[in-house]
Amino acid sequence: MQHSIHWPNGLVPGEVDNFVSNEIVVAGLTPNAALDTLIDTRTWAAQYDNATDIEFHDGQPPHLTAGLRFQFVTFGLPVQAEITELERATDDSPARIAWHGWTESDDPNEQLDVHHAWLFEALPGDRLRLLTQETQNGAPARDMATTTPNPMLNKHQEWIEGLAQVAANRDS
Repeated sequence: MQHSIHWPNGLVPGEVDNFVSNEIVVAGLTPNAALDTLIDTRTWAAQYDNATDIEFHDGQPPHLTAGLRFQFVTFGLPVQAEITELERATDDSPARIAWHGWTESDDPNEQLDVHHAWLFEALPGDRLRLLTQETQNGAPARDMATTTPNPMLNKHQEWIEGLAQVAANRDS
């Protein structure tokens, strides 16, 4: 049985303005190695070119932790974020991380509310399933959802592939 993302009320796929899902399966990488790579924001530039200007509230270190508040720029929007879920993998469960993100703007065309989640699940045969899904509400979400090709879908594919590559290089 494959595991799934835990969705908060108001940001459930099918009930939002935009939803994307990206998944890959790779060999030779562990769930916690992938998680450790993602929570180290110093590696984000090597993974993904669409998350810049990462800053931490209260002078926190560059590693994401449960409850941490941070901000970054993505798709040209300054996003505030808070880690809402962070679990290391065990024999019975996958590694998980999720953040709630939002923009702080008085302009309704720039207001965005998101839930971005990642799941790293060990599969038989020394394989790893990497899944990232994001739900969004707001005008920018509606714009992305109706753009072909969907920019969020394509950029998240770059991120998930970049994450796997960086994690594999760190783990070797």
